[in-house]
Amino acid sequence: MSADLVTRLRALDACAVSDALERHGLPPAVVGLVQVGAPAAIAGRVVTVELGPAGAERPTRHLCTAAVDVSGPGEVIVVANDGRTDCAGWGGLLSQAASLRKVEGVVIDGVCRDVPEALEAGLSVYARGPVAVTARGRVIERSWGEPVQIVGTTVTSGDLVIADASGVAFVPEAAAAEVIKTAEDIAVRERSMAAAHRKGIPVSEVMG
Repeated sequence: MSADLVTRLRALDACAVSDALERHGLPPAVVGLVQVGAPAAIAGRVVTVELGPAGAERPTRHLCTAAVDVSGPGEVIVVANDGRTDCAGWGGLLSQAASLRKVEGVVIDGVCRDVPEALEAGLSVYARGPVAVTARGRVIERSWGEPVQIVGTTVTSGDLVIADASGVAFVPEAAAAEVIKTAEDIAVRERSMAAAHRKGIPVSEVMG
């Protein structure tokens, strides 16, 4: 995928992208994920991780570490933990490691812990919220780099994601060029509407 698409996506916001996705018949922004790390917008290519409940098997590595080790600038680690809120799906050492590798940020369908460490590392994390309870003995990694479900939306490594204070939206790789172009058109129109209102045109007329 062209790095230019990531650059263009970074210039947009999640609302415009969500609207564009719907215009193309694709799922809009997911619901329920909020900023819990550094309060900065992020955009980039997806690297997926799937977590699941721990069982009798012994994990071969700590969750999410393989994805962190292969990720870097322009990439966002996306962790599927089935919306689980009773224990963490991400923690402080992972935040430090991701930050050192210049990962753009992390999106978790679940909760994360060690939020102060993510803030200190300057890592943007989007999740269902914070929690202090460890994943140890409760969660293991099932796979990474495979398609996952994030709040009901199928997400694949190589897709694009944008996240900001309004929410998180995923853009399928195959539709990225078309969706981003539509989102850019939406953003231009909204800026024009805002400019008209600043010039004194009533908002009812501008939005009508």
